[in-house]
Amino acid sequence: MEVTEKKAVKSIAIIGNPNVGKSSIFNQLTGLNQKIGNYPGMTVDKMLGYFSLGNKHFELIDLPGTYSLYPKSEDEIIAHKVLNGIGMEKPDAALVVLDACNLERSLLLGTQVMDLGIPLAFVVNMKDLAEKRGLSIQTYALYQELGVPLVMTDARNNEGMEAVRDLLSNDDFSIGKPFGELDFADLLEEVRLKYGFRTHYQAFQELIFAAYDPLADPDKKDWLAEKAGAYQFDSEAEQARETSRRYAKIKDILRSTQSSASGEPKKLHARLDRLFMHPVWGYVTFLAIMLLIFQAIFAWAEGPMNLIDGAFAAMSGWVAETLPPGVLTDLLSEGIITGIGGVVIFIPQIALLFGFLAFLEDTGYFSRVVFLMDRIMRPFGLHGKSIVPLISGMACAIPGIMATRNISNTRERLITILVTPWMSCSARLPVYIILIGLTVPDETWIGVNLQALALLAMYLIGTLFTLLGAFALKFVLKSRERSFLLTELPIYRMPRWQTVLLTMFNKSKIFVLEAGKVILAISIVLWVLASYGPSGEMENLEAEKATALESVSEDQKHELAAEYASRELEASYIGILGKAIEPAIRPLGYDWKIGIALLTSFAAREVFVATVATIYSVGEDVEDELTIREKLDKQVHADTGEKVFTRATGFSLMVFYALAMQCMSTVAVVYRETKTWKWPVLQTIGMTIVAYLGALITYQIWS
Repeated sequence: MEVTEKKAVKSIAIIGNPNVGKSSIFNQLTGLNQKIGNYPGMTVDKMLGYFSLGNKHFELIDLPGTYSLYPKSEDEIIAHKVLNGIGMEKPDAALVVLDACNLERSLLLGTQVMDLGIPLAFVVNMKDLAEKRGLSIQTYALYQELGVPLVMTDARNNEGMEAVRDLLSNDDFSIGKPFGELDFADLLEEVRLKYGFRTHYQAFQELIFAAYDPLADPDKKDWLAEKAGAYQFDSEAEQARETSRRYAKIKDILRSTQSSASGEPKKLHARLDRLFMHPVWGYVTFLAIMLLIFQAIFAWAEGPMNLIDGAFAAMSGWVAETLPPGVLTDLLSEGIITGIGGVVIFIPQIALLFGFLAFLEDTGYFSRVVFLMDRIMRPFGLHGKSIVPLISGMACAIPGIMATRNISNTRERLITILVTPWMSCSARLPVYIILIGLTVPDETWIGVNLQALALLAMYLIGTLFTLLGAFALKFVLKSRERSFLLTELPIYRMPRWQTVLLTMFNKSKIFVLEAGKVILAISIVLWVLASYGPSGEMENLEAEKATALESVSEDQKHELAAEYASRELEASYIGILGKAIEPAIRPLGYDWKIGIALLTSFAAREVFVATVATIYSVGEDVEDELTIREKLDKQVHADTGEKVFTRATGFSLMVFYALAMQCMSTVAVVYRETKTWKWPVLQTIGMTIVAYLGALITYQIWS
């Protein structure tokens, strides 16, 4: 007799429609004990969470949100493969999250999972919203109809979660009775026996999904296609017929298990929608909200930024004064501390930006923005769902590009991938902040801070070029596919401040750790390249400086030392490289030091600030304890004596960074999503050319 050892850790797949509260349940159960992985051979990330109840241990697999188990996108393929154990280990059970306010749509997916023959339980979430809308659900009657355990929850407020934990602890999962009606019984039986499936519905799904799975075995595809042809099985027609039957049965069940109070009041929500989704005032409101956010970023972050900047300047001076003179002391004071300071100083702005975005998302406002922007997206060749990746791109282009997987139209997905890096991400924020602080006066105009207006203008420039780029690509990339927008408009709610604060902390930590590793490494390399040069040249300058200092008065020594520090920097390896590229960037108003920052920031845009801070610190008197902004503000061209960071140069740099790719991680993720180097290479070259021309025009206008 075959004995199967029970797994020490029980794996539970959690699945549901988008915006049904699936992530809230996942987070309530697992807390911070989570990790991110990849499904084998797929680009979709999987979130795994771990928790224990008594002596029982669980692994929770958070599947992508999907409306059905039909092959419209990679998310559906992932759900199909995980729940059927194709190419990966099958979970022990499934937790299906339903929307209490829209059971009909949720049960389409829920009953499909039932028909897979996997042990499962239903969690009917958002019961508080259902009660507000006058919806009443007879849970026991619904349980009798479906035949699987059912729990009502409000996961957002932690109501009903104890019942979910009891369900898991007691292993209270059941295999539901067959729900859907299927034809072609003989064909489905052949497929079931061939691949060892439990139910006919698994065989039905295998026939549907085989043609859409890029990793499916070619022999398997051929066999299934041959069988489908022999039985005259039309997958699209059978899918439509099966869906129609399923919906009809769901409606019959809900007639006897759900009731609705008549005349549900519109209240404040309808009035808010009339404003936020108005064809004119909706856009005005959105711009006003974004302007308010940027003004708050400048106003609220200024104090903490000054404290951080001053602290790192003082630390650099303290190290230089306290430690014995030498290479290590110079590396610490001029390279490492200055480079790290160039990252940490921007934590207040990063935290505030992500905090505001989390606030707007948690209130339900962002869903309205998606719907509103669909009117703008269509003429430019984008899908309404493109707004989700584009808004995500304001935080970081990488998750934005990955979010395009929910766009089923191939052309619209590719266009969205190619233009998303033009959305101003958080990595550009440090560059904008430092340059706006140097070139835009801290004054108000009709009550609005000019620096906040300048920051809003940079985000609008990115958005404008995103739309123009998409419009141009619409004529280059042809497709006959048609697509439609399906999105949720959740009820307005007060944000969960714990979620907002947790988002601010996590995003800031990721920014510091991810950007910090790159910036620290580059800062050390830059310091070495800026402190050493070809054999003999630096030594000759040192000897010449020592001789010259002996023949001048004490008052002249500081000025002479600064002059020789500049000459030594030009003679260094970094100076030689910078001088080589200077002719190409001089028309943009940049000197060779800024050119070095442009090169290094191709690793990550935010490296720009740390690079210029390091380069302009080498050879400087660190005992002056100047902040990064003060160091950059006092820089002048050696030949003309004019300031380096003029308004024309600053604006030109901001436009360049708004339009250039300059992020190797983004290049890598574009390759990962498109499965070819063709698009990331063309994208990088094209964006760099546009950025150069935009910066050139900007400099010529303002100079």
